Amino acid sequence: MKISGSTVLVTGANRGLGAAFARALLDRGARTVYAGARNPDTVTDRELTPVALDITDPASVAAAAARCADVDLLINNAGVSLSSSPGPDAARAEMETNYFGTLSMSRAFAPVLAHNGGGALVNVLSVLSFVTFPQLSTYAASKAAAWSLTNALRVELAEQGTQVVGVHAGYIDTDMAAGVEGPKTSAAEVAGRTLDGLEAGAYEVFADDLSRETKAALSGGLELLYPALVTRR
Repeated sequence: MKISGSTVLVTGANRGLGAAFARALLDRGARTVYAGARNPDTVTDRELTPVALDITDPASVAAAAARCADVDLLINNAGVSLSSSPGPDAARAEMETNYFGTLSMSRAFAPVLAHNGGGALVNVLSVLSFVTFPQLSTYAASKAAAWSLTNALRVELAEQGTQVVGVHAGYIDTDMAAGVEGPKTSAAEVAGRTLDGLEAGAYEVFADDLSRETKAALSGGLELLYPALVTRR
């Protein structure tokens, strides 16, 4: 997949990582970048094409697929984290956006991508696709579900020539991680590394050391992922 000359839709493109993706795509020569946002007035970059889009609303998704019928690259970036309000309602909201929203967008745009030569689909996941913590358990569950979906889509859409890329990262320096202390990767770096991987034909992009190391640790047993379990024996 080549960025130069491509036509792209980025969901959640009005701020944070989505805005960084949109800017990086323009800088790399994308012909058109549709910036999906619930309120298109919040898309302030004049080089972008704002699109009203709520990925949890089937009618909104269908309208976006009809309007953006020339897309050959879809970046499913929109997501929510409600760890500050834990409970069943937060879990449902996270799953509705992070899993079902990604599923809805992927299903709606798969025929669009096929019609335009295959193209590519990028799903923004998380290191929490691989590991979880009590305070982030519902968010992690939604990202683990989205990771499983991404793996299935990769196989399913290979027949139509669509490259499917999963992106994993730890803390990204955006509003979502504003209250977190510790190392963070800039949104611009995550976007850049993702687009590098996309153009190189990667199936997965690990945007930082934490995501690479955590994925590698999956084969090492639960005690490696969760050291607290060792002290309980």
